[in-house]
Amino acid sequence: MSVLRRLLPSLTALALLLSACTDGGSGTADPSSSGPVSALVPGGDPATQAAEIAGRLSDEELVGQLLMPYAYGNAADKVSSGSASANRSYAGAATPAEIVKKYHLGGIILVSSSADDPTAGTNMTTNVESPAQVAKLTAGLQQAALSLPARLPLLIGTDQEYGQVTRIRDRMVQLPSALAFGAAGDPAVTEAAWRAAGAELAAIGVNVDFAPDADVLGTQPGGVIGSRSFGSDPAKVAVQVAAAVRGLQSAGVAAAAKHFPGHGHTTVNSHSSLPVLGQSLDALQSGDLPPFLAARDAGIGLIMSGHLEVKAVDPGGPASFSSKILVDLLRTKLGYTGVVVTDALNMTPAEAWPPGEAAVRAILAGNDVLLMPPNLTAAYKGLLDAVRSGRITKQRLIESATRILTLKLRLAAVPRPPMSVVDGDAGKSAARAGAAAAITVLRGPCSGALVTGPVRVTSAGADTARGALEESLRQAGAEVVPQGGAEVRLVGYSRGSADLSPSSAVTVALDTPYVLGSAKGTLVATYSSSRASMSALADVLVGKAKAPGRTPVPVPGLPASACA
Repeated sequence: MSVLRRLLPSLTALALLLSACTDGGSGTADPSSSGPVSALVPGGDPATQAAEIAGRLSDEELVGQLLMPYAYGNAADKVSSGSASANRSYAGAATPAEIVKKYHLGGIILVSSSADDPTAGTNMTTNVESPAQVAKLTAGLQQAALSLPARLPLLIGTDQEYGQVTRIRDRMVQLPSALAFGAAGDPAVTEAAWRAAGAELAAIGVNVDFAPDADVLGTQPGGVIGSRSFGSDPAKVAVQVAAAVRGLQSAGVAAAAKHFPGHGHTTVNSHSSLPVLGQSLDALQSGDLPPFLAARDAGIGLIMSGHLEVKAVDPGGPASFSSKILVDLLRTKLGYTGVVVTDALNMTPAEAWPPGEAAVRAILAGNDVLLMPPNLTAAYKGLLDAVRSGRITKQRLIESATRILTLKLRLAAVPRPPMSVVDGDAGKSAARAGAAAAITVLRGPCSGALVTGPVRVTSAGADTARGALEESLRQAGAEVVPQGGAEVRLVGYSRGSADLSPSSAVTVALDTPYVLGSAKGTLVATYSSSRASMSALADVLVGKAKAPGRTPVPVPGLPASACA
């Protein structure tokens, strides 16, 4: 009886934590409300508790813990007709909550795509329309999971790298890109920013962020990762990755470093084809693996296996399906003990096999969580059939479930922030600090204004950033004109030298800085088109602030900074 009394406060607190935001997203739960209570109670050794719980699960429950699919719709229990139809095709159930219950899911990923037909006049609904809506959705999903006999909460993830890969944009903090933090070169700034961003994610019920990107860029332009990476120096990238991991996880959001063992040197997009890593094992170990080792040492919750052929270790197929890479290298040689999650299984390299067979092969290779199988019904059946036939042992499922439940227990021990942190001062301040520290002058004056008199802003692929910069320039006291004046040319994502303006006084790279190697005049890099970055850029242009950044990738013919 005394043990029960000691447990009741923790049980009650966790129940309130998981049912928070059911009041419409305010972040406060009704203390008088009763709801399902999680079987995961923080306290004691998480791994021991997780193993005990995993050992009691049925085959169906174990398989479900290993799956992290998507589901269409902006609510757990009520979705549009287009979402319901797509969900039935994908998983044989109409709503996200029904999918969670049918497959005893251990996780789900929130996506920004819609299954609605825009030509039919319907409203386009997604998982991520607003913070309040996401909070209600995640609360409903957790309630569905906790209503199952096992009473195990979900891992609810999304891709929130900031920069180009950002799923939730409306009324949430928008940090500058990873490359901007690499240019700032200050891990304290990085950690504070990702802590603030993590608090916002945790407040709306997202407890896994498929970030940071731990890929190390090659020294030449043309890679597919670009500004998603912190840079091209393995040691410096490692420091930044560890800082981002610490920041996110201190807020109660599990980080997921990607794409193991390294996507940065590739010019092929793994969504559509299988990139090949041709470097030697020594080059891989010294040039690609350090950020993953730093993430490991920072206690990262998950590492994502990449759909990448690694010739030096296991040629002929993706690393995401290779036990030599995921077990022999990642677990045995590198000593990683956390969760391994596949990159999305609906990407082309993973579709070399039918969905059921791909699911089985991915688990046998050493993955713990299967992300976005292309057909959930087939993946679930494939795993169950493999267990019943003996192709996959139940003990193998228990091992993965134990790692997953250990992570869930760690997350449950971190108090969930209130909704009041969302779009709050802490996040905005952190974003401004990161953006300001990143601004780099690669050619031009290091003090005073970079432009004087009237300013005209033009852009190539950066119209939103153009409007934000114009607004920030006016706030900084500059006269912004539609014609004439000193031209500030913004060059956006994946733009080349053809998008440069020969008449520009200042050329600004909003993504990777490589394009500046062909530009004339004063050259500036922000590495990001966020509002915070445009505000910081305006301050530098008018001479109110200096540019302390150093480019984290080499630009032929230019220094890392003209001011250092």
